[in-house]
Amino acid sequence: MLSALEEPRVSLTDLPDKTVETPARESAATVIYVCTTCRRPEDPEDHPRPGAALAAATIQAAENSGVTVQPLRCLANCKRGCSAVLRSPNAWTYVFGHLDASTDAEALVKGAQLLSQSADGLMPWRGRPDALKRGLIARVPPLDFTESEG
Repeated sequence: MLSALEEPRVSLTDLPDKTVETPARESAATVIYVCTTCRRPEDPEDHPRPGAALAAATIQAAENSGVTVQPLRCLANCKRGCSAVLRSPNAWTYVFGHLDASTDAEALVKGAQLLSQSADGLMPWRGRPDALKRGLIARVPPLDFTESEG
């Protein structure tokens, strides 16, 4: 693992311009979207973006995991540092912020795997990596969600 001082030097041009599917499955159902433009307010404009570093690290961590990683520009969560979204069919979508580019890529992959294995479409709290407990910004219901009364 890298320390904060050894943050990987990744620029936006180092990242693939399309979805990166891991070799475990041709079309993974669960997707991790990672914002590549995230940066700290104190970072100069021309400094490599921590979001790009998180995207690159997540792509590497997801290798052979069955999870798809999709780098994208801006999740509009700028005040919360590095951000990512976990989405899976028929499941809740999770938005995370305050992620650390040098340590949280594996947490994103683990969270995506937990979500994809969930019977009720919710990522279980138990077993969820700490970064995904403290960095949770929102969860969004599936498109076909209806609140059951009773």
